[in-house]
Amino acid sequence: MPNIELPTLLPRRALIFSPRAELADELELLLRLALPDVRLSLYSKYPTSNDLANLFQGGTPYFVFIDAVSDPKIATNLIGEISRSGPRIHVLALLDHNDPDLILKCLRSGAADFLLQPFGEDQLAAAIATISRTLPTIGQEGREPGKIYCVMPARGACGSSTVACNLAFALKKAGKKVLLADLDPLTGTMSFLLKINAQVSFMDVLNREHELDGGLWESIVKTVNGVDVLLAPELMEAGLQDLTDPNAILDYARYRYDAIVTDSANVYGDWNLNQSKLATEVLLVTTNELPALQAAQRALSYLDTNKIGRWKLKLVVNRYHQNVGLSKDMIATALHLDVFETLPSDYVTVQKSLMDGTPIPTATPLGKGLAQLTQRLLGNAPAPKKATSSGFNFFGLFAKAKPQPGA
Repeated sequence: MPNIELPTLLPRRALIFSPRAELADELELLLRLALPDVRLSLYSKYPTSNDLANLFQGGTPYFVFIDAVSDPKIATNLIGEISRSGPRIHVLALLDHNDPDLILKCLRSGAADFLLQPFGEDQLAAAIATISRTLPTIGQEGREPGKIYCVMPARGACGSSTVACNLAFALKKAGKKVLLADLDPLTGTMSFLLKINAQVSFMDVLNREHELDGGLWESIVKTVNGVDVLLAPELMEAGLQDLTDPNAILDYARYRYDAIVTDSANVYGDWNLNQSKLATEVLLVTTNELPALQAAQRALSYLDTNKIGRWKLKLVVNRYHQNVGLSKDMIATALHLDVFETLPSDYVTVQKSLMDGTPIPTATPLGKGLAQLTQRLLGNAPAPKKATSSGFNFFGLFAKAKPQPGA
């Protein structure tokens, strides 16, 4: 059997998840013969969310083959969760017979293609060709897709726009080619923060996506201190509240930049939810005040319900003061999510930055915290110690008061 030639940037690793030994064995034989340079890992059961967190950290590209017939419900949910883990993960569904309904469910969940038993070289080559056609820009520009950091507030006034803005400049300082995208269609403030005239916006990208090229893109973005900035509309436009799909923006941008930082309005609704699905990392920004933490709990529940894996969520506690509000350990225990990073309260520095329209200075306490956050996202700094369990009843603080007898 001749080898199948893989395009340069397609994966050299493959994972097979199948409770059916005969199905996995048949596929393994085909892959070892047709793709001898691809490293295989076989799993005899479906992975949990925790398994996925360990498998897909670091942006390593994979082919992922999932048995869709042993348990179709689990399989389709997994296909959705894994396919949202990043553009370099390519999921293929495995079926033992032609089942149009199940095939359609797998494709709608995010599978790039499917294979039917008996597995053959022609099927595999066709599936790889299908995946290759979805990545034309890689071959044209020679760039691996950049990481998307989606910054979302748990509630208003948590400082997430300040975090997003300064994260972009910190990534630029770390040597990355960066896009800062204000994707808050109704209340975007990046033009105000950076003192930019917003005559063009991301709506120009959406309205002209079919003619988008380098020249048009460069006429829409603004460059500030070496960072390209894509602004939100300055004025209210028809249809802004009905936006659902940012893929035209992010799919184009991830082949032009090493890192894309999106400033999102919140976690709710299709427009924001689809940003989190496309993101490599989702930074949920909160403070350690009780109302903000209740909002964070609701936001996490919403993301869980919509199958955004917690392995890609990074909890950032902004304006953190150890002696005011809840501690890191209490927050982590209550939300069942470790605090990824804390940023200190630094009111004077933030206000001066806002007045000047400049990034937070790196020598300030907040500047140092943002630099630490950036290095951790890039994998260049160690994680802090995990929180230990406590008996603190966080959710009891939000329980409605019960009426007293005789009241």
